[in-house]
Amino acid sequence: MAVVVLSSPIVSPLGINIDMSKNLGSFHKVQLFSVSTPLRSRKPVVTVASSRKNIGAGLANEDKKLLLERYGYDANEFASQSKKSRRKEEERSGRNSQKEEEVVAVQPRTTHRLLQVLAGTAKRKKLLSLKGMDVRPMMEVVKGAAFGILQAAGGCPTSLRPGRWLDLYSGTGSVGIEAISRGCSEAHFVEMDPWVVSNVLQPNLEHTGFVEASVIHTARVENFLERADKLVGKDGAFDYISVTPPYMEVDYEVLMDQVSKSPAIGENTFIVVEYPSRTTMLDSCGCLEKMTDRRFGRTHLAIYGPKWAQKPKNLESTVNLSSHMWPCSCSKALNKGWD
Repeated sequence: MAVVVLSSPIVSPLGINIDMSKNLGSFHKVQLFSVSTPLRSRKPVVTVASSRKNIGAGLANEDKKLLLERYGYDANEFASQSKKSRRKEEERSGRNSQKEEEVVAVQPRTTHRLLQVLAGTAKRKKLLSLKGMDVRPMMEVVKGAAFGILQAAGGCPTSLRPGRWLDLYSGTGSVGIEAISRGCSEAHFVEMDPWVVSNVLQPNLEHTGFVEASVIHTARVENFLERADKLVGKDGAFDYISVTPPYMEVDYEVLMDQVSKSPAIGENTFIVVEYPSRTTMLDSCGCLEKMTDRRFGRTHLAIYGPKWAQKPKNLESTVNLSSHMWPCSCSKALNKGWD
């Protein structure tokens, strides 16, 4: 029987030192069997990546390979896995962006009949308008006040003086259509959106029967004002101009300066301007002076006109005293013609 003598105790798989001399009597540190279990070692986790925002700022390709091989990884396999993961992310992001585009494309533009003509030959006829805030027509209370002021200034409280109307940023065409209904002989509509022209403005003109008295200009207002002398023909300046732009898309100072220098206005032109709060309007527009400036909630209305249409100062002071000297009904009747 072979006996192996060791000078060190046995290390068991559980890591406990066993002294065999205490249990084998005359034998001195005899090992009858030996069991050895190697310690399991785990490969360290190595992350080699670079942010998309800082491409080229990380380790070079050769350095990455050396680092991966040092920790026992296959550099080629790691690179292929990285490419696959990046490809999956790109495909996933591409699908998401495609879905968003499809959602935007699916939403159609629709119309409804909420507006109406307030007075004149087409009174109470319903007009189409675009659902949503893409086209924001003038409120009926503002439109009614504007035409009331213009009719009183022209000397005829029930209708407008015959003339030509220019509707800038026309959209639905409700302002120009109201003008024709109240006595204007012709109206020019300036709208840049072809869809609005064909699906809203043109049907409104057909519904009210004003196609023959209308001219549509599918163009930007800025371009129209620059070429107004060529576009309006030999008739010259307009008698009335309405300016009702989308509030957040224009600079009123630049716009009104362009209007004042345009050949579209003359010394007898009336200009109606709708503008938002916190916007300063000048007291004059070219050769025209401001006649009135009113507020309707967050909407303001300014009207410019020729000097002969201005309210006399002596009459204005008389009107201010009327509320103290005359009965209420008389003072309201006097103020109605000018307000």
